Amino acid sequence: MDTITHGIAGALISKALFHGQDLVAKGPVTRQRLVTWSLMLGAIFPDADVFRDMLSRDPMLIMTWHRSITHSLLCLPIWAIALAGLTRWFALKRKWEAPSFAVLAGIYAIGILSHILLDLVTSFGTMIWSPVQWSRPAWDFIFIIDLTFSAILFFPQLLAWVNGDREKAKRRMLFMCAIFLPMPFLFSILLQNVGAPISTLTVAVATALLAALFLIPTLGGARPRITYAAWNRAGFLTACAYLAAAGFAHRAALQRIQQFAAFEHFDVNALGALPLPPSLWHWDGLIRTPRGVYEYRVNLAEKTAFQQTAVNADPAALDAIEYKFFPDARDNRFIEEARQLPEVQKVLWFARFPVVRFHQEGQYAVVEISDLRFPQVRRDRPASFTYRVRFDASGNVVSQGWLKG
Repeated sequence: MDTITHGIAGALISKALFHGQDLVAKGPVTRQRLVTWSLMLGAIFPDADVFRDMLSRDPMLIMTWHRSITHSLLCLPIWAIALAGLTRWFALKRKWEAPSFAVLAGIYAIGILSHILLDLVTSFGTMIWSPVQWSRPAWDFIFIIDLTFSAILFFPQLLAWVNGDREKAKRRMLFMCAIFLPMPFLFSILLQNVGAPISTLTVAVATALLAALFLIPTLGGARPRITYAAWNRAGFLTACAYLAAAGFAHRAALQRIQQFAAFEHFDVNALGALPLPPSLWHWDGLIRTPRGVYEYRVNLAEKTAFQQTAVNADPAALDAIEYKFFPDARDNRFIEEARQLPEVQKVLWFARFPVVRFHQEGQYAVVEISDLRFPQVRRDRPASFTYRVRFDASGNVVSQGWLKG
């Protein structure tokens, strides 16, 4: 999950469950506003590990360090206590009204926990048991950047602010409409460019929904019946429902992929259903076998030819089953030498669905390892997380590193 969405989630949790207030407002810093700031900062804090990535020249830290001890359930109490102490000291120095140290520690713990859980539901993997165990559990419910989920977290807070002042509600509403109503159209252009298009109907429905959310509560001039807390609680419950729906959709997609693998009699080493943005209906099924990786994409809104074949046992429908196969290159001395490199071993540890490719570039032998968990959304760019090692004819490493997109 991206850091901005984590911060938005922390602020929403504060306002929905702990009577938090807007982060920026006129007047002195109140206890309720400090609660919101603390929970938001706690929700952002685990991504502080990226500063080491920025300061280091080690390209492997994205795998070996990111989402490790700052994202660890075992280390969570340490971070919560440290952040609570700093906040309590700073608040007392500025003479702000602040919760007790114990309450602040609990607030920070909830913020950090929200970050860990929201990273865990993505497909990147999170080392929740570090430093005791360095595995990367991943639940694969939602994509790393999910604009729908981010909107669910953000707009209830915005609506609570728009409707919080009766005299300013209409002016705020018009301002927000001017900013946000074009957003579905702009996002459709962005998604089209990265290979994940959305339909015109989806854009129209999203625009109409935004207009209704902004306009309806402010019509008539009467004081809005929906309170500040109610808007935020509704957003929190909707976000929880979205994650639950993603979990059910993932389970349904995984069942289809398992059925497909069994029907084709694959020798399965690993299998997964990975989310494809921007819809919960679309999933990327990956099946790792000794020969390579099969990709079988699932649309839960459709009954596939494979399912119909499995039910009706009609062999004529087999030709309609669409899938791709990404074979591993045959082993050779260059591939074996690449596998012995410490950097490549880290890549293979991280990759859940690795594919090894080999080709010649003039006098150089090139070995490439791609993790198909991160799809190639544009054909004119290399797949994400592709590591290349180039050898000369004598087997010496000439260069190695990540391919740039």
